[in-house]
This record gives sequence, C-alpha cells and structure tokens, in this order.
Amino acid sequence: MNGYISYAEATAGQADALAAAIPHIESQVEALAAEGALGEVGPLFLGIGASLAAAAPAVWHLRERGITAWRLDAGDTPLPLATGDHPVIAVSQSGRSSETIAALDTIPASLRYGVVNTAPSPIADIANHLVGLGSIPDSYASTIGYTATVVAVSMLSEAWAGGKIDPAWHDFAALFRETETMLAPQIDRAAELIATAPSLDFVGAGPSTGSAEAGALLFREVARIPASAMGTRRYLHGAMESAGEGAHVLFGGERESRVAHTLSEAGHRVVLVTTDDVESSDHLEVVRLPQASSNALAVLEALFLQGLVAHVADARGVAIEEFVFHNDDIKVESGAAQ
Repeated sequence: MNGYISYAEATAGQADALAAAIPHIESQVEALAAEGALGEVGPLFLGIGASLAAAAPAVWHLRERGITAWRLDAGDTPLPLATGDHPVIAVSQSGRSSETIAALDTIPASLRYGVVNTAPSPIADIANHLVGLGSIPDSYASTIGYTATVVAVSMLSEAWAGGKIDPAWHDFAALFRETETMLAPQIDRAAELIATAPSLDFVGAGPSTGSAEAGALLFREVARIPASAMGTRRYLHGAMESAGEGAHVLFGGERESRVAHTLSEAGHRVVLVTTDDVESSDHLEVVRLPQASSNALAVLEALFLQGLVAHVADARGVAIEEFVFHNDDIKVESGAAQ
C-alpha cells in the first residue's frame, strides 16, 4: 500500500480534492485548445479497467456533438495500433499501465495524448500532449483518481474541436458535497438490500455505461462479489434472462426504470440510480441524483458507487485495503517508458 492513502481518507477528502483539481485540469485543457491541439479530427480514448470506464461519458458527449470518437481497451488490439490520423488519448491514473504504454508507443508522437494522475510517469514521458490531475493521493481501489479522471476526459470532450468547457464545473465541488450528504441515507438502504447478493449485474444507458463498468470492477475489487457490466440494450438482448439470485444496479432514465420494475416485480433485488422522479417499492430501492450534465452525472454516479461498496464490504466483513491477488506485469516501473 506504499504511496496510497486509505479508502476512508480518500473518500472523506474527495470533495476538497476535486475543488483543487478542477481548475488545475481546466487550465491545462484550455492551454491545449489555445495551441490548436484539440482539432477537428475526433479522438480515440485508450485505457484499461477503470481508466477505460472513465472515458465513456466523454465519448458519448463527443458523439452528441457530431464528432467521431470511441474508446478502446488497450489489451484488445494487435500492435502497432491502427488509428489513422485520429489522436489517441491514453488514460491511466498511474501512468504505468503496461498495455496502454505499449499501444501508445506504436503511433506517431504527434498523435500521442495522455491523461494521468501521476507525473512524471511513463505515459507522461511519451505523450506529446498531457493533462495531469496533479498527483493526487489516492486509495488502492481508486476513488479520487477515478473521479478526477472523469472530469479531465469530460473537459477534453467539451473543449474538443472549438467547444467550450461547461462553466458548471466551477461550482461542481459544492454540488458534490451536497450530493454526498443527500446520498447517505439512500446508500444505507441500498446496501441493506443488496449486501447478501451472491452476484451483481451493473447496467447503464449511454454515458452511464462507464459507471456500470466501474461499478462492477469496484465491487469485484473491494467487496469481492462476482459482478458483470453492460449497456442497457445489450442486457435486454438475452443477458437479463439469468437474473437468478443476484441483485441488479441500474443507471439511467425511463427505460432503466421499466427494467427495474420488471425485475423487482419478479422478486429480484434492484437499485435504480436516476435523476427521474421514481418511487421505491418492494425489492426496489431508487437512488435519486440531482440533475446535471451527462459528464458531471458520471462523477456523481461514482460517488454513489464508492459509498455503496464501502457499506457492502463492511456488511460482508471484507477489508477494503486487502487485495487477494497481485500481478507483476500490469504496471511498468516509473521512468521505464517503452
């Protein structure tokens, strides 16, 4: 755990950390825009694990603006990376993800971008354009590193191709604090509902697909519960049929509400995270988030997930800071750019 702070410390200080990180990130994105680095050709976001999940709302936002963009798992493509003239934004909180470094290193230097928390780091060293979060102290199961990464890639998506960063980010730390307080009793009820589930399905619509992915990873890491993630439409195309004894966490609006009621009325445990006015019922706990842009909402969804998994892990007697398996080939040494 050397170099990390505890999960409790990270979550307790997250609002203050975001308050400091947001203007720091914004100034870097604005500088990239001013130098013409955020051009008309849409980007590819490259990452793995939570870093890949963090890019989902940014890709959605760019596509809403009519800009070609997508995200790619760094471990799922042969090298050299074939992306044409599209800029590639490598996303890695540590800056040391081996698969992401290897893929980024195969494209022309002029197309290499990076979003990292830690600098210097191998990705920071080989990226031609960089947005750094500020080396924010983070927990081993990432909390503030994840939410600040969502902010960074979101701002890039807003500023890309002549766009403007949403001014609502200036007040976001206050909204985060208010939401944190509002969520406390809702998290208690949601945790009580799902804590004994043998497995979990996380389902999200559009930009919330990343929250579903991040949620499944977080519950596997922190609470050691087998969990899967997918988009709503893919879930409806067969995957929903094996609901079984597991519980379900859905992110979205009208369609997800209908799915939540279908599952809960059949006796399955469901948590619905939404901005819509929906009532809880038997087997269904509705978690209401405030209205916000899809980019900002992804950060609030992460806030909910972080609180929920801490409660569930505690209920199951799992120590958050203790991971079971450690792999020696997923991170490279600092300064060992390939």
